[in-house]
Amino acid sequence: MSPQAITPTAPVAPSGSPTSGNRPAPGPSPAIDNAAPASPSPRHWVISDVHGCADALHQLVGLLPADDRVVLCGDVINRGPRIEAAMELAWHLVASGRGVWLMGNHEQRLVQQLRGEACGERHLLAGSDTYRQLGGRSCRRWLERLEQLPLVHWGEGWTATHAGFDPLTWQPHLTVRMAFWQHYNGRFGTVIVGHTPGPQVRRIRDIVLIDTGACYGGPLTAFCADTGEERSVAGLSAPRHSDPSWTTGSPGRLAGSLS
Repeated sequence: MSPQAITPTAPVAPSGSPTSGNRPAPGPSPAIDNAAPASPSPRHWVISDVHGCADALHQLVGLLPADDRVVLCGDVINRGPRIEAAMELAWHLVASGRGVWLMGNHEQRLVQQLRGEACGERHLLAGSDTYRQLGGRSCRRWLERLEQLPLVHWGEGWTATHAGFDPLTWQPHLTVRMAFWQHYNGRFGTVIVGHTPGPQVRRIRDIVLIDTGACYGGPLTAFCADTGEERSVAGLSAPRHSDPSWTTGSPGRLAGSLS
């Protein structure tokens, strides 16, 4: 891979900001009516790569204390069976001030494809699960929201972003893997990322990989950035997609070799 740096297109706010700059006016959204009791000191739970597993996301958020914050670390869309429901739930968290939805490479690709459609390049959307499930009109209604998703969320001693940072520029990069894992020097504290699925949460020095492959039959996991606690629920029982790197466990072995 020869990564190219991605310059942030939306403001990146500190952890005290409710939504890190991604709050255009929301539409109706589903309520989360089964949230756990409030915790005495609000914490931050990072969830990544929901990929249309709306039921799992709903269950997982319901396990978290009602006043804790949720950081969705990108790739809410594509692959799973209930993409629009996952998007609506994610946006409900944003609109209520409880959550942040970060840009993932799948959201970025959809934005680029929808922009291409406006220029007459509709063929770019042919492989999009989100476009197939939502249809063109609904996807275009989401475009303004998706365009404004931030790339990074900064916490106290930790940072969340979808995949990592380009070690040549230290700008957030939505598809980076090895270059970041090998060269990260701790400058942003603990960095919590998704993007690379594995059978469990893995740590590579100051990097925590939390994508546990919900859309591939693994669990959907929430990682507490403040305490290191994990909570998880079952993902898809009959996944439509497979990922050879997940089923062979190679991300886990690689992470272990770099720790």
